Amino acid sequence: MDETDFWQIIDETRDGADGDPDEQADLLVERLVQLTPDDVIDFARLFEARFQRAYRNDLWGAAHLLLDGASEEVFDVFRCWLIGQGREVFEGGLAEPDDLADLLPEFDEEEDGEAEDLGYAADEAYERLTGLPLPEVGGQQPARPSGPALDFEDPDVMAKRFPKLWERYGY
Repeated sequence: MDETDFWQIIDETRDGADGDPDEQADLLVERLVQLTPDDVIDFARLFEARFQRAYRNDLWGAAHLLLDGASEEVFDVFRCWLIGQGREVFEGGLAEPDDLADLLPEFDEEEDGEAEDLGYAADEAYERLTGLPLPEVGGQQPARPSGPALDFEDPDVMAKRFPKLWERYGY
């Protein structure tokens, strides 16, 4: 499985779920069990690599605005959700987190930003295929997110760093 296959599966399941992250996770498991165990491991590696790439202070700041606050656990779930939005939104958000204001025009903090089960879909599929737990596919998460730290509680800092998101979601 390569990156193109990975994103195609993400897109297919997102489109089939009509925006419901729980339904997307269920569809993702069903799609993954159609693959070989090795392909599921490859999918898990690709997912984990994107999950780790998104462990950044600037993206956490964007999530903080979008979700009206984001603990570390909430940010983990947000990163799963962001991957589930597909390549364009994911890569666009990493290129410039403030662009999520444009990439997610209908973001609803009550319904969006949460997709923890997407992060476990490969685990479930692998176990269903083999009866065994998914082997470890990623390294240890760094102790701190990459990039300069931001004071999420300072309105001046947040408004300056994320002008588009601040305009829509700032307090």
